[in-house]
This record gives sequence, C-alpha cells and structure tokens, in this order.
Amino acid sequence: MTRRASLPPAEDQAVQQTSDGVYHIASFELSRQLLRSDDVAQAGFMAETASQAGSLLGRPPVLYAEGEHHHEMRRSTARYFTPKHVAEYQPFIAQLSDELIGELWQAGELNLDDLSLRLAVQVAAQVIGLTSSAVPGMERRITRFVEMGGDGNPASTNKASAAKNLVMQGHTLNFFLLDVKPSIAARRREPQDDLISYLLERGYSDTEILTECLTYGTAGMITTREFISLAAWQLVQHPELREDYLHAPEAERFAILHEILRLDPVVTQLFRRVVNDIEVGSMTIPAGSLVALNVQQANVDREVVGEDAEALCPHRPLPRGVQPPVLSFGDGHHRCPGAFLAIRESDVFLRRLLIWRDLELVQPPSLSYNEVVKGYELRGLRVRFGGAAGHAAIP
Repeated sequence: MTRRASLPPAEDQAVQQTSDGVYHIASFELSRQLLRSDDVAQAGFMAETASQAGSLLGRPPVLYAEGEHHHEMRRSTARYFTPKHVAEYQPFIAQLSDELIGELWQAGELNLDDLSLRLAVQVAAQVIGLTSSAVPGMERRITRFVEMGGDGNPASTNKASAAKNLVMQGHTLNFFLLDVKPSIAARRREPQDDLISYLLERGYSDTEILTECLTYGTAGMITTREFISLAAWQLVQHPELREDYLHAPEAERFAILHEILRLDPVVTQLFRRVVNDIEVGSMTIPAGSLVALNVQQANVDREVVGEDAEALCPHRPLPRGVQPPVLSFGDGHHRCPGAFLAIRESDVFLRRLLIWRDLELVQPPSLSYNEVVKGYELRGLRVRFGGAAGHAAIP
C-alpha cells in the first residue's frame, strides 16, 4: 500500500552503486550480513549530522552509539522493552485506548492518525519517563523535529538552511524546557523504573538525557504512529482479515500485524557507513562508503519469504532465524529495541477500535514520505462510527 517507487530497483538482488557513490542493497541475506557486521556504523536518522556536534552533546544517544558503549547501553536498558516489562503497561495502554476511542465517539469523526500519535507518544513517554511536562502538547513538540525538512540520507544535498537550523534549535529548547527538564526534576526527587531515572543514576547530564529523549521520540514514537494508522487502514478495507484478527488469540493477532508490517515497513531505507573494507556478496565495499539498504525490497525477497512474497500470509513459513517482520525492525546491534512494545500497543488499540462493527472509513489517507526517517506518512485517515452498534468488552 505504501510502496516507494523512487527507491532504486533491485537487479538480481545484487549490490548496486549509483552515480552518487552510494551502494544499494536489496537482498535480505546481504542486508542482514551488513547490519550484523562490526565493520559498519549507524549513518541513518541524521546520525552523522548529530555527530558533528561532537563533545557538545556529550555521550552519543544509543541510536547513534557504536562499540562497547552501545552494547553496554543496550544490555542495561533491554529490561524496559521485555515482554514481561511491557505487560506492566497493558492497563495504561488499555485505558488510554478507551479514552481516545471515547473521544472519537463523542466527536462523531476524527483523523485516526491524530489519535495514533497521541497513543504512541504517551505510551513511549511512560517508558522513557517523560510524564511531567509543564504544559500539554508534547505530541506536537515531538513531531516538529521530523516536519522541518532535511534528509536522513547522508549523501543528500538537501541540507537544512541556517534559518531552519535556528528554528529547530528553538523547538529543541521548547521540548527541553517544557517536557524534558520537568521530568528530570521529578525523577531526581523520586526515581521511577524508567529510562530517565536510569540515565540519572548513571550520571548523565541534562543535555545527554535530552538527546536520548529526542532520538527515542523521533525514531520510536513517530514510526509507531504510522504503523497503527497503516494497520487500521488495511484492516478496515478487508473485512475478512479484520474478522480473523478480532477473533484470533494474541499470537495470531501479532502474526497478522507482523505480516502487515513486513509488506509496508514504516522505515523504507537504512543507512550504514563502512568503517573497514567489507566483502558483501561478490563485491568489496571500501571503507568510508555509504550503504543504503532497501527494506521494502528485502522484505519481499523471494529467496527468503517464498514466491508469494507480496501476498499477506500471516503464517508463511520462514527460514530459521528470520523474524516475521523480516527487516522491518532492522537487524544486528541497532535492531529496534521497542519492537515488542510497538506491536503490543498497536494490538491493544486496534482491537478496541475495530470491535465496533459500525466503524467506517470516511476518507482514505494521503500518502507522503518523511525524508528524515525515510518512512511513509499517512495523513487525513478519517473515520467515524455509523450508528449505535454494540461494543464487546475487551480485557
């Protein structure tokens, strides 16, 4: 539904070098090999732009870090994203979902992408510890960081102007003063079991905590928003799939959501900078090169997912070691840590929404692409309730 035609086409699943010097990979096996290699470094999500600030930011956020610092941070913070820990948020996610759906009922019709944004931001805020904002509106302050233009491709010539950089600094200051700093102060007084409390325990500065909150906000909250909208759009349009989803046990519901995500990965490209010469397939990619991984194409690689690669089949057989979403959450040491949380909160919200039999699609979303995260954006997905249908309670 969101195929990005502008990505370089796959040619026999080989490594291609385009005129700008970037190496493009569409094969699942070659992409996974590169993502798991210690000879490459994170280059997407504006990582190289952020690294230019150097010591001004202090320790790099986990999204950008490499080496032992990155591994140690991932080990230490993994507990916030385990299935057991995420299950503790189930009552909060359920209550918030009911409140948002209640707002839809009262309003008559709303944009689902607005509701999914609020859900994604507030759930992630619980994990991070951003729960003491001075004023409401953190959702809008978060989205401003990916709405200012720019390009997550390090090879792009579409660089932000000095004026845009100045505006971005203003947004960053607002986010820090209104959201991050009050939450830091609250955690200093009373530590909680969340990321900010952990960072304070490790002696992180306010600036270092700010950069962690920014990266979790843009890379985590924003992408979950888009997937919830995409999954709802898909399920509303296909009644049989919707019925299968609503009446399935959790494992099967997750399988359906993973398959939807495989076909429409929110992040369409991943970028890595080669640190040491690396052999990929039959080609040697020299140190210093930029590699772009086509997640859309890797997810429908017939060598891995079968000949019916573009069909939605939740229980398709996959080779050992291949996850159902394939590369939608990445792979290797930078694989998305919040993968389980994203699917869990999506499932809780979607079940509560789609159980209303009279939920109607008023207007399909407009499709565009955000170049900062290299992902699709669905806007104006408008829904309404057509009448007073019964609503089954969901635990």
